[in-house]
Amino acid sequence: MTNTYTSLVKQTFHFPQEDFDLNDNGYLEFNGLDIKALIDKYGTPLKLSYLPKIGMQINKAKKMFEAAFKRHKYEGAYNYCYCTKSSHFSFVVEEALKHNIHLETSYAYDIEIINQLYKRKKITKDTFIICNGFKQKTYTSRIARLINTGFNNVIPVLDNKAELQMYKRSVRKPFKLGIRVAAEEEPTFPFYTSRLGIRAKDILEFYVDEIEGYEDKFQLKMLHIFLNKGIKDDIYYWSELNKIINLYCQLRKICPELDSINIGGGFPIKHSLGFEYDYQFMIYEIVGNIKKACKKAKVPMPNIFTEFGSFTVGESMAHIYSVVGEKVQNDRERWYMIDSSFITTLPDTWGIGEKFLMLPVNKWENEYQRVVLGGMTCDSHDYYDSEEHINEVFLPKLESEGNGSDPANKEPLYVGFFHTGAYQDQISGYGGIKHCLIPSPKHVIVGYDKNGKLTDWLHAKQQTAQSMLKILGYL
Repeated sequence: MTNTYTSLVKQTFHFPQEDFDLNDNGYLEFNGLDIKALIDKYGTPLKLSYLPKIGMQINKAKKMFEAAFKRHKYEGAYNYCYCTKSSHFSFVVEEALKHNIHLETSYAYDIEIINQLYKRKKITKDTFIICNGFKQKTYTSRIARLINTGFNNVIPVLDNKAELQMYKRSVRKPFKLGIRVAAEEEPTFPFYTSRLGIRAKDILEFYVDEIEGYEDKFQLKMLHIFLNKGIKDDIYYWSELNKIINLYCQLRKICPELDSINIGGGFPIKHSLGFEYDYQFMIYEIVGNIKKACKKAKVPMPNIFTEFGSFTVGESMAHIYSVVGEKVQNDRERWYMIDSSFITTLPDTWGIGEKFLMLPVNKWENEYQRVVLGGMTCDSHDYYDSEEHINEVFLPKLESEGNGSDPANKEPLYVGFFHTGAYQDQISGYGGIKHCLIPSPKHVIVGYDKNGKLTDWLHAKQQTAQSMLKILGYL
């Protein structure tokens, strides 16, 4: 039979691949794991975290930067940071920390995680803690407390000019500073300039007015940039990167303490079997561009920091569903109903149209057909109808003619969505956690009391850091 799902995949992609293959029984394996065995043991819907992949990704990036430094005879150091906001779970963060990395935070409650990690001896007071985000007092006060208690490499990255005043008032010992440079957004974005960071044209004057001359109290050590689009080989990326490199060169001539550039995150991950991205080439070019500009300006080469979130944890997770029903609604639309919801378990598919790598676990020898996957909610938007490489979804038929006696043909079709490890739990509100650990607000009710008088009362307090840390496995 030439129109099986197996033939479709092998005609379209190179298969098997490093992390996907079929076992001798015709079931899909993910990083060598027998998914069918896990389904038999735990049932579906199933969320799977494969922790070894985290270390594989970290070491992959480290080796590529090491190769680039060697090729270009680069004189700075490389520091790999993990963005906790990608996945805050203790088992994820602690797995990443086994590989000699540093951390980036984005909200006040992240600092409570830092404290717990220190108590568990997963980090030391020399671990770099890069503190990003727009910061309220609840955040800056926790940052100040870390610095005051001896964390030597906490670097609050200023998101606006006023933020520095908060540290001047509360930090009692010399500390390091970073500045986030507000990037220009890509042309298709609704805004011209990122809401995060300080405008590039204001930074030199801000340094001279507010930082220069206070080196005994605080020192500017890092310039930081993050591009929402990610690290891509296009004019936009290289233009924005060169802006921060040139700004570093200008500042370095008047600020000898400045020694680091943080190029943020944004390495893409595999969302299709047809994924192609030359990581090593991009790293060679980034390192080479920084060195070239520094040589021309006659300033020392900076240390390079990266903050990889999705790249670190994204490819370590999968969601597995069963197809529990088939509906033919018209001549063109055939629905496979899954035993879960895309809105509640993979919210990026619904909110921003994200595509994940999707493959069936079984029935690869059945004929295939075009389908639309539907979730179990009553929301019309709970569906998945296209893949990264094609504006359609093809899956095996639920039963194949002539194989009625085959037990494997009678079992449900299992569908896997792979590389789902970044952000999905936080955005879906898993267990009560939120994106960047922003707490649920206090809830006030206004209504009539028993005497018919309009009154108000507190239904729920604002979510606490402790309640989130318990969900995440730190308490």
